[in-house]
Amino acid sequence: QVQLVESGGGLVQSGESLRLSCAASGSIFSIDVMGWYRQAPGKQREFVAHITSGASTDYADSVLGRFTISRDNAKNTVYLQMNSLKPEDTAVYYCNAAVRTYSRLVVTTIWGQGTQVTVAS
Repeated sequence: QVQLVESGGGLVQSGESLRLSCAASGSIFSIDVMGWYRQAPGKQREFVAHITSGASTDYADSVLGRFTISRDNAKNTVYLQMNSLKPEDTAVYYCNAAVRTYSRLVVTTIWGQGTQVTVAS
């Protein structure tokens, strides 16, 4: 059983920064892609950023140039450095990963429980 645990959320003022972390644990063979999604109250979950095992990255237009995703493959951990935060960034941020386990060949998508990010206007 593989789990993702996010941390680093909190309350900040507009223009400040936060760094989110997501650590995967369990019987993991490999993690192909790790990423971040977010969900604001009353809205659907939306893509923020992701990174592959080969360090290819992708960002939503709304965060491009402000957020940076990185990955430590040895620790099965992904980070999201969020700079110049805006009130529009307020949401629950969820970690996501496509993983392979020793017991199964199928790539399985898993989600963390989320961490709250609130940016005051």
